[in-house]
Amino acid sequence: MDVNCGGYIQTHGVSAYQQGKITGEDIDRALRNLFAIRMRLGLFNGNPKYNRYGNIRADQVCKKEHQDLALQAAQDGIVLLKNDAGALPLSKSKVSSVAVIGPNGNNASLLLGNYFGPPCISVTPFQALQGYVKDATFVQGCNAAVCNVSNIGEAVHAASSADYVVLFMGLDQNQEREEVDRLELGLPGMQESLVNKVADAAKKPVILVLLCGGPVDVTFAKNNPKIGAIVWAGYPGQAGGIAIAQVLFGEHNPGGRLPVTWYPKEFTAVPMTDMRMRADPSTGYPGRTYRFYKGKTVYNFGYGLSYSKYSHRFASEGTKPPSMS
Repeated sequence: MDVNCGGYIQTHGVSAYQQGKITGEDIDRALRNLFAIRMRLGLFNGNPKYNRYGNIRADQVCKKEHQDLALQAAQDGIVLLKNDAGALPLSKSKVSSVAVIGPNGNNASLLLGNYFGPPCISVTPFQALQGYVKDATFVQGCNAAVCNVSNIGEAVHAASSADYVVLFMGLDQNQEREEVDRLELGLPGMQESLVNKVADAAKKPVILVLLCGGPVDVTFAKNNPKIGAIVWAGYPGQAGGIAIAQVLFGEHNPGGRLPVTWYPKEFTAVPMTDMRMRADPSTGYPGRTYRFYKGKTVYNFGYGLSYSKYSHRFASEGTKPPSMS
């Protein structure tokens, strides 16, 4: 490779050269490619202030058009996974009180995921929902996504006292980020227990919102009639709290689709070093990715519901096909 994001080449490059594993010609090729790219970027064209992008100021980052785009990106990425008996959208006029419960409900930094700059705004999901419901309470329920310390009793009390309940669960950067591998596919720690007990105590079926990048096995919630809706928001960025509230109250119709297959917990039994793509029934190997995986799924790649009802039909014979050009 010509460039390494990290210290590997710095640490081992000289030794590799001394052992003849790389040559001077290899190094020269890499340097030529790297400097050619820098030249194409205009990095040697004099004072950068007078070049194409030299006058972009910090105050342009948070322009309205950019913040509007951040909101649109958050809206478009939200996936409605479950919506039994029209649990969503909620109605402003009918929701007198709401309990927001969960470690991901009132921390704006958890919306940002990984590799981000400082956000222009900082609105948590709880703060956004306060704009829709005057009587809104927040209970963390867990110390963090790891949920090795919980206060289920307080969460259950809040749930039993509120008109509606929205649970914000999932993962965070301590569970999934670069150089951090997940060892299991369920919700961490006592999250599942918290969700189930809150759902049992609530007056109406609860809404479960998941903040996470990778798939989680939420079969327990999918099959629980006390959980009326499941929403996956990924890590939606600075406007994520606002976008989630808009989806919950029907100001935006969710249209996102899952970009990956959501595997069940037992998929972790497949060795990560076995990279065969196609399933092998003779050995019980289930395969990998939406194209070749033959095992059961929690939710399929491309899955997503909507508040609207859609239908489709095949065009009748004789319809002129579109031009291939």
